[in-house]
Amino acid sequence: MPSLQVQLGARSYPIQIGSGILHDAQRFLPHLSAGAIAILSDDLVAPLYLPALRETLAHAQRPLVEIIVPHGEGSKSFARVEEVCGQMLAAGLGRDSTLCALGGGVIGDLGGFVAAIYQRGIPFLQIPTTLLAMVDSSVGGKTGINHPLGKNMIGAFYQPRAVIADVDTLDSLPEREFRSGLAEVIKYGLINDPGFFAWLEDHLDAILAEDSDALARIIHDSCADKAEVVARDELEGGLRAILNYGHTFGHAIEAATGYGTYLHGEAVAIGMVMAADLSRRLDLLRESEQARIFRLIQAAGLPTHAPRLPAEEYLRFMRIDKKAAGGQIRFILLRSIGESIITGDVPEAAVRQTLNAFME
Repeated sequence: MPSLQVQLGARSYPIQIGSGILHDAQRFLPHLSAGAIAILSDDLVAPLYLPALRETLAHAQRPLVEIIVPHGEGSKSFARVEEVCGQMLAAGLGRDSTLCALGGGVIGDLGGFVAAIYQRGIPFLQIPTTLLAMVDSSVGGKTGINHPLGKNMIGAFYQPRAVIADVDTLDSLPEREFRSGLAEVIKYGLINDPGFFAWLEDHLDAILAEDSDALARIIHDSCADKAEVVARDELEGGLRAILNYGHTFGHAIEAATGYGTYLHGEAVAIGMVMAADLSRRLDLLRESEQARIFRLIQAAGLPTHAPRLPAEEYLRFMRIDKKAAGGQIRFILLRSIGESIITGDVPEAAVRQTLNAFME
């Protein structure tokens, strides 16, 4: 697969996608700083892929430190940040070190945040091993941790030196995790790529069968779509917020149900269904297009309804969403499949109707 480039001037970097590239030292060596290397991974991914990465990075002939944390959203915490930084300090890693984040979205977010703050910033590489991380969280420089009052509320914009995605790592991905990643893939079609959405409808069977050509297409096109948006609005001053389609509802679902009840993509899938419904209630989206969105998300094996809780419980978390301004919730909504808007002009009554319509 051809490499992509996130165009950010001096902070530009490549997205390298391919089969077996975890074993290719030349993919890594040009992006390493002069000092030691830290590999951050979790207790599920490390046994599978850390030995290969260790062997590859040995070609750099630099000290190597391995830091393994428990898997899951619980590791996106201040306590874990302190623990990881402590291990790096104890190992004597300086500002010329490089941090390699080997894992899914949790490891990428945690590793990126640690890299952003460790000795005021060190280089890092994103080495995603899940579909969701490959198509979304590893690209764009958003890093962060969770807080009991909200998901990803503490973090930094901090771009990696490179994203190196070996699609062979998807072979070990559980089916539920794979389908979770598809939510973010579908998102790109909805916000700005109607042709991609139609292609997903026509090729969903091949995607779910993990056909290699279909996987190559969804990873490449998703990364290309995100790279284009990030290049135009790195710090989410405006346009980049469209990448959060489904996330205002989705993050509230994750927080209200306790992190870990839903995978991130599962919560986003429900959020996208809700955002489409809210768009229709506001006469922005045609009912026929809402039905297409629901059908594709359901056919992908993703959830479409949230647990039944008081609507106010979800609204409480939505009001502290990062996109909120002046206490007003801002939503990413759809005028059509492939055309999204950002708006805070949404009656709360309509939001409550949507929440109530899509709770089990």
